[in-house]
Amino acid sequence: MTITTEIAGRSAVDAATAYQLETFLKREARLLDTERYDDWLAMLADDIHYWMPSIESRRRANNGGATHLPGRMAYFDDFMEHLQKRVARFKQPTAWAEDPPTRHTHVISNVEAYAGEAEGEYLVYSTFVNYRSRVETDNDLLIGRRTDVIRATQDGLRLARRKIVITQTLLQAKNINTFL
Repeated sequence: MTITTEIAGRSAVDAATAYQLETFLKREARLLDTERYDDWLAMLADDIHYWMPSIESRRRANNGGATHLPGRMAYFDDFMEHLQKRVARFKQPTAWAEDPPTRHTHVISNVEAYAGEAEGEYLVYSTFVNYRSRVETDNDLLIGRRTDVIRATQDGLRLARRKIVITQTLLQAKNINTFL
């Protein structure tokens, strides 16, 4: 049996680079869990595109099953300015949905890293579980996959693109005031 280290003609990164990229994602999760949103924003590239399309379930015979197409409805379709505004909103005393604050736990797994399209960029796949708990009875579980482009810069790694695909076709949560 042959185990391939390529995807779509891209080679897997070496073990040291894979470790750096996985550590980057784990640090991001810790910052989000501890509400260090300004530090999280500093991990993003200025040209970030943070996209979480909605899911449209279809029969396999009808356009290949679940779809998530650009230009259709999205839970998030954000650039840096939008993400900064969301962070600023979390900090406001009038953000009643965050007072008391939501407690988050992000679990990141199944990380695969490949050479990106541009020099110094990496295509990184991962899965996540985001458990959110607020007050006594509000508990939500978001599970999904991410496709990231992480860029090496002079200031360290930066998240340049993120596509988030959750497993739910119907979001049961009262809100989605989280970053995934």
